[in-house]
Amino acid sequence: MREGGALECWGSDSIGRLNAPSGKFTTVSVGTGHACAIRESGAIACWGANSYRQSNPPAGVFIDVSAGSWHSCGVRESGRLECWGDDTYGQTAAAPGDRYLAVAAGTRHSCAMRERGVSCWGGQQPPPAFPQTASQPGTQSVAPPLTVDPVTSTPTTFTVVSAGATHSCALRNTGSISCWGSSANGRTSAPSGIFTAVSAGTGGHSCAVRNTDAVTCWGLNSSGQTTAPSGSFSAVSVGFAHSCALTATGAISCWGLNSSGQTSAPTGTFTALAAGGEHSCALRSTGAAVCWGQNGGGQATAPSGTFTAISAGWAHSCGLRSSGAVACWGDNSSRQTATQTGTFTAVSAGNQHTCGLLSSGAVHCWGSSANGRSAAQTGTFTTVSAGAEHTCGLRAAGTIACWGNSANGRTTAPAP
Repeated sequence: MREGGALECWGSDSIGRLNAPSGKFTTVSVGTGHACAIRESGAIACWGANSYRQSNPPAGVFIDVSAGSWHSCGVRESGRLECWGDDTYGQTAAAPGDRYLAVAAGTRHSCAMRERGVSCWGGQQPPPAFPQTASQPGTQSVAPPLTVDPVTSTPTTFTVVSAGATHSCALRNTGSISCWGSSANGRTSAPSGIFTAVSAGTGGHSCAVRNTDAVTCWGLNSSGQTTAPSGSFSAVSVGFAHSCALTATGAISCWGLNSSGQTSAPTGTFTALAAGGEHSCALRSTGAAVCWGQNGGGQATAPSGTFTAISAGWAHSCGLRSSGAVACWGDNSSRQTATQTGTFTAVSAGNQHTCGLLSSGAVHCWGSSANGRSAAQTGTFTTVSAGAEHTCGLRAAGTIACWGNSANGRTTAPAP
């Protein structure tokens, strides 16, 4: 970080870890494949690897941030602690307590300084109440048990939500998946196990990434869209009748219907991807957006520039620039690609509408308002997903709110 607050990164850029955003910052932390920094406003910005959503920080004002291997943690201005990303070892299950002053995210565990001592959590067998010593293979040192809060007190919450056409799916912090809405073709019959990502499609199927890095799909399989390839993957996205996943090396693999070339993915190293109606988009390690497949409305003609996130809808696409501005392209029949003002932290392209998450944590939607799909609920959210005719958002508390077409119960989200 330069004297004026600007960031500069150097070294390997295989997954966008050098794509530091512009602006003035007060602190920066570098993890294994991603980095996070605090802006002068107190907002957190993260970039690089995002396979576990470790680069998707919550909105708000923070005083400290730490990037670990596959997760991140931050301390809010109020002293409340929040962690996000991989929770396989309980490393994001922040210990409850009074007021925190600083935090450090490691590989499989995290530690934080509080006004009355230090707390650590994650990476423990048995639980923190019976700590192991650092000399034992495969263990990590912990603070004295007097100041450690058991992670078993952490409530179950949702960490990811994805809205499809007539159904939705969500991922809990325990790694389990719940789906609701139309059960046709088994689209809501989510498999058991521990997962790190999930995506609900607009054609009747869903896919998820297991904690073993394998992809599992279920639901309608008319074009082989649920026949996932073998291998190790870090992310998956489901479209209408095709699916795409990002391999551990940053390559893209797509399968299913290829009527418009939507599964003919380009070569190269990518950091994010999105499957739409009959097209797909992805972000290269340079931050450039590239799309392929159906381009009748210009949905596959991505603009130039650097992006930090991307989303593919039915016939339009949107990207989030490093400045926080949203850029959309493709079908604009319902003004779903109309230019929006404000600073955003996330964007999601639906059927004929688009929703974005403002830096304040509020959801803003535009485009078609049919069935109330653009009538966003109030409150603070951490992410939003626009489906065909409904939208779902993940509240800061880890609960889900959905609005729009309620047929088949697609907007009736379950409790964590």
